[in-house]
Amino acid sequence: MNYQELIDPRSWPSRPLIMGVVNVTPDSFSDGGRFLRWERAVQQGLRLVDEGADLLDIGGESTRPGSSPVDVRTEIERVRPVIEALSGETDVVLSIDTRKAPVAAAALDAGARWVNDVGGVRDGAMRDLLTRIDCGVCIMHMSGQPRTMQRKPEYRDVLREVSDFLQAQAQALRDRGVEASRIWIDPGIGFGKTLEHNLTLMAGLDRLGGLGYPLLLGASRKRFIGEILPSEVDQRLGGSLAAVAQVEGRTQTVVRVHDVLATRQFLEVRARLRAVEMRRAESPEGDPIG
Repeated sequence: MNYQELIDPRSWPSRPLIMGVVNVTPDSFSDGGRFLRWERAVQQGLRLVDEGADLLDIGGESTRPGSSPVDVRTEIERVRPVIEALSGETDVVLSIDTRKAPVAAAALDAGARWVNDVGGVRDGAMRDLLTRIDCGVCIMHMSGQPRTMQRKPEYRDVLREVSDFLQAQAQALRDRGVEASRIWIDPGIGFGKTLEHNLTLMAGLDRLGGLGYPLLLGASRKRFIGEILPSEVDQRLGGSLAAVAQVEGRTQTVVRVHDVLATRQFLEVRARLRAVEMRRAESPEGDPIG
């Protein structure tokens, strides 16, 4: 999908969009180090596009629980060559996964059209950048910082507090002139949340979707899946697809995943099954369906 289609959800397919993850890092929780060399990261991005990714999210800093931040220069050096190469090889929209305005600016200059800010656009420089440049933004909720966010996270009402934060941050951008069509929101599964917090948020997606912005869900291979049934990170595909099932029938939804082909298969098969179910429901009793 191109940028103009992304900012107009009326042009989206009936299924959720699929955002493929490309981590250009040595320490990401799922595939740290596998794609640190920019050539391998580019190959991975193109493979995900071939598998059915509608857009790619490229990140140069791990934000897994307990991770430490990297400096701006290092982050730019990791992501810029990947974005430059991919922008010349594919037409899908490239997103930069960063909390830092200078990194976002460098990525947008290199060919990205979306900013996925896990920091929730709290930084004034990031808000200034988004006001100046015509690009999309995803606002994610995170409690605390990656290094400490999983140390006893507490909420009185996690669904209300996350919803209020996302609404306030989106409105702050709109007050500065950022069009609503350029804004997505993300509840931040696994970012400063316990297992129960994560499940409550995923069960309450209707409330978050009611804020009026496309909703991004990033639950792929997350720790909460291993808390439900102990498993290694690369053995969590079933749990990841169960999370996708929570949004499968929703419009204006994006799933951020590592396993693009399996996710696309899941969504396509489910769509075919729903189509048959609807035809059977609409057919007179006993009439065969050819």
